[in-house]
Amino acid sequence: MANVTVAALRERAPGERRVALVPEAVTLLHRAGIDVLVETGAGSGAWFADADYTDAGATVVPPDELYLRADVVLCVGPPDQETARALRAGQTLIGLLEPLRQPALVQDLYRRGVHTVSLDLLPRTLSRAQSMDALTSQANVAGYKAALLAADSYDRFFPMLTTAAGTMRPAQVLVLGAGVAGLQAIATARRLGAVVSAYDVRPESRGEVESLGARFLDVRSPQGDAGQGGYARELTPEEQQAQRAALEAHIARSDVVITTAQVPGRRPPLLVSAAVLERMQSGAVVVDLGASDLGGNVEGSEPDKTQVLDNGVTVIGAGRLPSAMATAASTAYARNLVALLRHLVRDGELVLDPADEITGALMGGGQS
Repeated sequence: MANVTVAALRERAPGERRVALVPEAVTLLHRAGIDVLVETGAGSGAWFADADYTDAGATVVPPDELYLRADVVLCVGPPDQETARALRAGQTLIGLLEPLRQPALVQDLYRRGVHTVSLDLLPRTLSRAQSMDALTSQANVAGYKAALLAADSYDRFFPMLTTAAGTMRPAQVLVLGAGVAGLQAIATARRLGAVVSAYDVRPESRGEVESLGARFLDVRSPQGDAGQGGYARELTPEEQQAQRAALEAHIARSDVVITTAQVPGRRPPLLVSAAVLERMQSGAVVVDLGASDLGGNVEGSEPDKTQVLDNGVTVIGAGRLPSAMATAASTAYARNLVALLRHLVRDGELVLDPADEITGALMGGGQS
């Protein structure tokens, strides 16, 4: 019986440096009886050479041969049109396919007989699927990098320093959103010595925030509750307005604000208005981790763009931070894929069982 063959694509999105598999993952997949192909140059953005994959047991091939031989094609982000057209009936595409934002892509692949398994559909409440949770692994990288980016852009110290020239007060950092990325931003800012406060619409996040040594702000929407699948629910326009008004005073006096609030497939909530930005002190830094083509948490922010406003406030639209740490992010993502493939490949065959709670959830985009 032939082994299942999986193949890692070279990412083609502008600025994307991550890769779906790293050499370490190739070794683990071989032990599980899975053959691995890697597209030529796929790992170069994350500093993995083709020779590294060959040494680990993979076969490095050009794209035409990859599409011809692969049973399963692995990617990080949604494929471009050329890549999607190259996939054939019977193949399975696995990645962060964003089916809520790009339903036409997965529906077209489904109509052509290509199975799609989208890691961003994994319910975070399934404990046995934690090792497959790519959104969490990438959010950890993003939160860490957001805090470092804020510290690098802030023209003062994060920690309190006592020197011969006097005492420098610590930076006052406010993190909006205490999900995975927010908690990692809190932890990293605390390690750097800042005084950190945080807010989330989910009251139960208080314990996690305080366990990291940060102060939880008691600013709640009238019906502040968690949503489904481990995410914060989307607030109504009235709730968003009340929340913003209550947060304005905290935002205005912060040295650094890091926003991390996202709603899967929807426009991120607006947490920092232009009017609040005008009230912030000169030299303050705002990092919008939610910045995307759908908008961001900060009014006027744009993904992958830094702006210095007239009052001296720096606004950073952090659109693709995991890609800025491509080696670490790719390694974590590849481990998620290895865990998933071990779940899907049984007795040498790829089993896509919609009745399985993990597989069924991941195949939900465009295949129901």
